[in-house]
Amino acid sequence: MYQVVPGGAGGTITDGVPIKKMDRDTRPLVGAGVIGVVLVIAAVTAWCYYIASLRKADLLKTELLDLNKDGFLIRNQAGGIVLKMGFRSGTLDLDTCSKEGVILRCSRSFAGKVNFFIMTVKPKETVMCYRVRWEELESDRPVEHAMSYNQSHWYGGAETAVQHWPIAISGQQAPKPFVTSDVYSNRNDFGGILERYWISSNATAIKINDSVPFHLGWNDTEKTMYFQARYQDSPYKPAPGRPPYAELSYRVCVGSDVTSIHKVMVRRYFPKPNKVPEKEMFRYPIWSTWALHKKNIDQEKLLLYGENIRKHGFNCSHLELDDRYTSQYGEFEFDIEKFPNVSLMFQQLKAKGFLVSLWTHPFVNYDSANFGHCVQKGLFVMEPTGQLPALVKWWNGIGGILDFTNPEARTWFLSQLRSLRHKYGVSSFKLDAGETNYLPWQFRTRVHLPDPSTFTRRYTEMAIPFNERAELRSGYGSQNISCFFRLIDRDSVWGYELGLKSLIPTVLTISILGYQFILPDMIGGNSYRNRTDGNGKLPDRELYIRWLELSAFMPSMQFSIPPWEYDDEVVAIARKFTGLHESLVAPRVIELAGEVLDTGDPIIRPLWWIATSDEKAYRVDSQFLIGDDLMVAPVLEPGKQERDIYLPVGRWRSYKGERFDNKEPVHLTDYPVDLDEIAYFEWFQNLIVEYCPDVINWKKRNAPTLSYKGDTNLAKALCSPSYSALCPPACPSAEEPRQLFCLCAKVNQALRLHSQTDKAQGPVGSRRYLSVRVELAGTSSFSWLWQHLSALGSVQPWGG
Repeated sequence: MYQVVPGGAGGTITDGVPIKKMDRDTRPLVGAGVIGVVLVIAAVTAWCYYIASLRKADLLKTELLDLNKDGFLIRNQAGGIVLKMGFRSGTLDLDTCSKEGVILRCSRSFAGKVNFFIMTVKPKETVMCYRVRWEELESDRPVEHAMSYNQSHWYGGAETAVQHWPIAISGQQAPKPFVTSDVYSNRNDFGGILERYWISSNATAIKINDSVPFHLGWNDTEKTMYFQARYQDSPYKPAPGRPPYAELSYRVCVGSDVTSIHKVMVRRYFPKPNKVPEKEMFRYPIWSTWALHKKNIDQEKLLLYGENIRKHGFNCSHLELDDRYTSQYGEFEFDIEKFPNVSLMFQQLKAKGFLVSLWTHPFVNYDSANFGHCVQKGLFVMEPTGQLPALVKWWNGIGGILDFTNPEARTWFLSQLRSLRHKYGVSSFKLDAGETNYLPWQFRTRVHLPDPSTFTRRYTEMAIPFNERAELRSGYGSQNISCFFRLIDRDSVWGYELGLKSLIPTVLTISILGYQFILPDMIGGNSYRNRTDGNGKLPDRELYIRWLELSAFMPSMQFSIPPWEYDDEVVAIARKFTGLHESLVAPRVIELAGEVLDTGDPIIRPLWWIATSDEKAYRVDSQFLIGDDLMVAPVLEPGKQERDIYLPVGRWRSYKGERFDNKEPVHLTDYPVDLDEIAYFEWFQNLIVEYCPDVINWKKRNAPTLSYKGDTNLAKALCSPSYSALCPPACPSAEEPRQLFCLCAKVNQALRLHSQTDKAQGPVGSRRYLSVRVELAGTSSFSWLWQHLSALGSVQPWGG
């Protein structure tokens, strides 16, 4: 029989109580409970995300740098933002980032695999550096970062045709190869002296690594500079066997002030010269034949040029025989039609006290007798297949360019120069050109050049055997080539485009780039047709005089258009300023040149060097310092015999004898400067001399104390090492001259101790006072010393 059970077909037998239907009053309570549970879960989830975000935020910070997917920013110790860098070519996948010690690393962008890291380095207590690297691992796409330069002033980079200080960016420029170029011929390119280094007024410095296929662009609307690495459509080439995957790597360092951070960068990353060039090049002008005679120079004109230099009472470091003394370009023998008796000419010049340097270059024209030899020996830069020489066009024709990565080409070129030196007694050479724009777009060298500007470096090395008086106009990583670097040719105009106003910004720029032995090109410019303010033959007279005055305060002077081409007044002004250069400027510059070997610090310095906290000092482009204690303010405007002058904090004495004791910066408006004057101001330091009649008992007596105002350069100038070395530690009673030598020995000793103290304390951003105690034996020594100090005119009573 079938049995019927509760629940019907498929039902389940239960013993439970039947469910009662929910009434309307209990439904809201259940809903509230569900919502509460959801809220609790949401709160817990939010808390977890918050904790995770805190951990991620901590992960993406390293010291004073904050990283996000679109870029990073850096703060200074005070918390202010000093650098913003954006990633233009891609964004980071932050989920792939990790931090190990001082390295923050990410392995992917949203476009693919990358090797990205930021490494923190602290070279000293007041400086923080970050090594940044973005390397593509799967694609040949460019890597580009964008640096915002708003609210700061930037300096460095390269010599340019239109030079400003600080850098003045106008318009928009897509990133282009950052390589050396002749900006006289290619005025929108970067110049012949170039380094991948910039520094800003907010104490931030950037150095792009040498391995980067570096391109630079900008946008003045966005106030942005573009740093790009790429191999496509570029003269940069990857190393053989490596894929063309771009790498952008650089260092960013932040310090307490711009001067101290620059010193750190120069000491860490720049090579330095190992010797000082011939001191006569600092003291006396170079006299070039170029601007006066151009290519029409010959033996008679050169001899007459030398005679006129002596006739008008000028000194001469050396004569520079420029283009064109050979019959063809690429030959190393004199044109016998223009120079019929070269040996006699050199003998005559030597008898009159003249040394002679010769102009040279890296080209061998196709019509030169040496062209076939160079082709046969494979001495030229080649076309990409390596089968044929790559012909290039330069300003004097068409020919091959020597491959200075090839040891045989280097040896051949140097042998030609040494032969001229041996045969005629040539003192040195002016090595022209060397920029990469004279290389073909596609080329091949004996040694592979990933960076074409390395060619410039190899060419500058040709000056090393002649560096006492050699002259270069291009440089890339060439700071240790211990010779003079000349600015690119100047036009005989007043303005910023290769004119008089461009001199100070250009000299300051290449000084910041580490080139300190600077030749500011020819006084008055090159007097090129259609690029000259004046009567067409000579530069404007006033322009020439103002150019002469400014050049007198540069490390070296160079005449080409001689002052006697004008009139007797110009000759007298030229004598005055060559004399001032010799007596006032050259001793300072030579002393500073010696310090360059150790420090790399500029000889010609911007005003912010001693006024790092003064915003106005960062914008001054028409004044400069020689060292820390001589400030120069030339007149650079036509028709002006006055100018405004910015005078930093400190104690200054003008060339007119005026004294300024500034507790804050002073702006001198319409300061009068006659046509035959240049405004300059010297810093005062105290040299305190204590005179004691009785050396043995001086501590027991109330000896009179006399103070003198002067500077350390004066004290050093008084002292001849050959005499001071003879002086014993305690000056005995002796003849008066020996007493002065004893004084000098003690002053020198105190100066050395003072210098050591400065170095121990690190960079000094403010002015210093020097007190030196000197013991003199004998009552007549002091009056004799005072007479000699007074005769020098630089030391005056300061107290008693």
